[in-house]
Amino acid sequence: MPKQFDLLVFDWDGTLMDSAGAISYSIQAASRDMGLSVPSDSEARHIIGLGLNEAVAALFPDLPRSDYGALVDRYRHHYLSRDLDIPLFGGVAETIAALHEQGFLLAVATGKGRRGLNSVLECTGLGKYFHSSRCADECHSKPHPCMLLELMDELGVSQAKTLMIGDTSHDLLMANNAGVAAIGACYGAHPPESLKALSPIACVEDFGELSRWLNVHA
Repeated sequence: MPKQFDLLVFDWDGTLMDSAGAISYSIQAASRDMGLSVPSDSEARHIIGLGLNEAVAALFPDLPRSDYGALVDRYRHHYLSRDLDIPLFGGVAETIAALHEQGFLLAVATGKGRRGLNSVLECTGLGKYFHSSRCADECHSKPHPCMLLELMDELGVSQAKTLMIGDTSHDLLMANNAGVAAIGACYGAHPPESLKALSPIACVEDFGELSRWLNVHA
């Protein structure tokens, strides 16, 4: 079958890497360190995918901006202490390599900062397969369409030939705002109902199902 899409854009945390639990824990631990009210697991997971400043503003709207840096530093302290132990979802490495071999353009659009993304791309060995990436510290944060618009422009791919794959409503809203199709990864940070409400072309229950969908339909 001819390819339906030329460019596949993946979110990272909760879509390729099983990191939602570690992110939630680190947010809660940083909040305790700062003497702030500790968000619930669902509240912490809801802001996954946003840039760090946007996440802090959403969780702690009354926190002075002058305290953002200290809270972000505590978050990074807790997250980086676990970073090297966070696994990819099963089958991710093989699937990304196969998609690259099949001729797809592959990209990452993530709430991570550039330093964090470069680190995981290197330590997982996946960096060589991705043609480009955008991070929250160099673009507008999701759900603004900037990341997708810049990737499509750089790689010369139209909206109709671009597919966004992510596990949060921020990912799917970004896709809607950019006018591209999206797949909801219902095994990640946000509950399936919040993803299905945004009308993705498919919702998948685990990475294996995502891999099979891409193999048949992409």
